[in-house]
Amino acid sequence: MSSSVGQIEKQTQARVVSLLRDRLHYDYLGHWLDRDGNANIEPERLSAWLAARGVAPALASRAIFELQKAAGDTSQALYDRNREVYRLLRYGVHLKPEVGENTVTVWLVDWQRVEANDFAFAEEVTVKGADVKAATKRPDIVLYINGIAVGVLELKRSTVSLSEGIRQNLDNQKKEFIQPFFSTMQWVMAGNDTEGLRYGTIDT
Repeated sequence: MSSSVGQIEKQTQARVVSLLRDRLHYDYLGHWLDRDGNANIEPERLSAWLAARGVAPALASRAIFELQKAAGDTSQALYDRNREVYRLLRYGVHLKPEVGENTVTVWLVDWQRVEANDFAFAEEVTVKGADVKAATKRPDIVLYINGIAVGVLELKRSTVSLSEGIRQNLDNQKKEFIQPFFSTMQWVMAGNDTEGLRYGTIDT
């Protein structure tokens, strides 16, 4: 009985995977269950996207550093970190290439040509807890734009209320679990086959 019920949840997830990969043409990154170093910013992917747009390596490195600094500033509340990340995503990173040169904007998202962005997703993204003793957490699906995790989706089988997925997302945002992972999230989602999808921002 339990295996068939669990399979129903997996079938729901498989349909979402098919939607993202086959209809929306997101790049499928696979199962990240046992992958080391899962984070909300994938520097290599972001760096490759910036390079393809002609951003000089040194400038790209500094832009990524500024994003990581904003996302990882644990002296700030999650809301404040998230707001600063949003500012960088929406308005770009303002940097001077060299001393005395004019400031340039390094765009982390192409808002003018949406199709020029690198849309990707991964399943079962295992993230280590903030505390050494904290259990790892594993969001069902994580959405990435240009290597930056911007959406997380928890799926439940039809016999489990999607409120459980909402609660799970809220628990994951607690300091003792994987709060830092949510500093870049712009969409926090939960759903099942009977109640559909609910979405919000962090802390909601």
